[in-house]
Amino acid sequence: MVSPLRICLVVLSIATAFTEAYNILVVSSFPSKSHAILGDAYVNLLLDAGHEVTYINANPSNNSNPLLHEIDVSEIKKYLKSDLMNLERILNKEFDAKDQNEFVEALLSISKATLENVDVAKIISNTNLKFDLIIAEWMFTEVYAGFSAIFDCPFIWFTTMEPFWTTFYLIDEASNPTYTTFPMSNNIAPFTFKERVQELILQVAFYFTKEWNMYFVDKELYTKTFAPAMAQRGKALPPYDEIRFNASMILGNSHVSLGDANRLPQNYKPIAGYHINQNVKPLTKELKNIMDNSKNGVIYFSLGSNVRSKDLPDIIKRKLINIFSQLEQTVLWKFEEDFPDLPKNIHVLKWAPQQSILAHPNCIMFITHGGLLSITEAVHFGVPIIGIPVFADQHINVQKAVKKGFAKQVDLSFSIVEDIEDAIQEMLHNSSYRNKAKEFSFIYHHRPISPGAEFVHWVEHVVRTKGAAHLRSPAFTVTWYQKLYLDLIAVIAITIVLTFVCMKLIVRICSRNNESHMKKMN
Repeated sequence: MVSPLRICLVVLSIATAFTEAYNILVVSSFPSKSHAILGDAYVNLLLDAGHEVTYINANPSNNSNPLLHEIDVSEIKKYLKSDLMNLERILNKEFDAKDQNEFVEALLSISKATLENVDVAKIISNTNLKFDLIIAEWMFTEVYAGFSAIFDCPFIWFTTMEPFWTTFYLIDEASNPTYTTFPMSNNIAPFTFKERVQELILQVAFYFTKEWNMYFVDKELYTKTFAPAMAQRGKALPPYDEIRFNASMILGNSHVSLGDANRLPQNYKPIAGYHINQNVKPLTKELKNIMDNSKNGVIYFSLGSNVRSKDLPDIIKRKLINIFSQLEQTVLWKFEEDFPDLPKNIHVLKWAPQQSILAHPNCIMFITHGGLLSITEAVHFGVPIIGIPVFADQHINVQKAVKKGFAKQVDLSFSIVEDIEDAIQEMLHNSSYRNKAKEFSFIYHHRPISPGAEFVHWVEHVVRTKGAAHLRSPAFTVTWYQKLYLDLIAVIAITIVLTFVCMKLIVRICSRNNESHMKKMN
């Protein structure tokens, strides 16, 4: 009789024979907890698939998997000023959360510090190191494409937000602003005439910010960092414009259930939700007891990992506690410090297992800042939201959720307490929000395969096809003036001019001949 252990070993051997392991470099250096969640999820999926991963990470994961080699670049956190997202500052109009200047400066400093990190520099200069693929987070800079040049392998961008014109620009061509929303915009398609003009202005303005400000800094950093490494390998560094547009694919943290049904290039793959655990982790005994016994439901309140509830003015915090205390529902509030003498129905959590809370059947409402991860998790578990957007793409994320019918928006202002109270009452007494949340949750889940499995599939597909050149858009072979048919217009214009000139010459010649003939007749 064959033992179960022998059967397991045979099955494992067969599986291993058909699984080819790759050596992959993942770059996720934006020092934000939400970005780290997405980067860590990529790494864990790759490790689970048996691949070896080198992970350049600003938020150390402390993962002990022997296939993982983590490069800690957390020192760059100093370049992302914590007061940029201070709630009190924003409420007092001391900081414009939509101002791009400070953000662009931070992004440039982060990429420079990442590439100048001692351990990263060792990887770049190591001529014996080989990678099969580079996966790098695109955060408004393409400088990390340089890794694919020195290691002579394909690379994939991953993005943390809904696609927009710059995303498409990297692998196809910029999308049309008449129906594509800019992430920092407040407009929802279909646009009015005024909104179309606003979207055009935003696209043009950001294009010049990106291509005439960040571009030259990134290009200089690219050459300074990667040219010596290429020289060590006896090769010349490819031009920056050639390498930054050479991505095999973009993996986007997006899905039609969350955003718009945009026209997508063949090598853009929407895989939002890949970071969500298939098997939700159990709640702690204390938290499970609270949620199980909340017969009227639980309202979960969290402003995410970057914005802190403790930074709200004291008067707003006291008013929020007052309105929450009058509810029949239990309120779980992610709060970064202890709050004394809380009413019995309010529980403060310094750290909240968000997915596990949203997965509980008694969670009936989610008050959130509108980050795309939070909205994705709300849709995944079918929970309606009250969105309080603060900065970046949170405004448009919440507005899209409102348009879909499973969200209410509350603006960050000194009237926030009254607005939240009205929104809670509206959502408690109007079942349409929960029904819509369930409807879009079905759309979100109704996919051929899970987003995590799709991610692994496309990663392996890119490596096995040596860069997936067959998915590359032909738009890259056509110049901008050809796309606008300016060459055809020029040919038509020249033809018309030449025809006019010829006709004029013919008329002039005929006229002269006629005059000459008349003179002879006389």
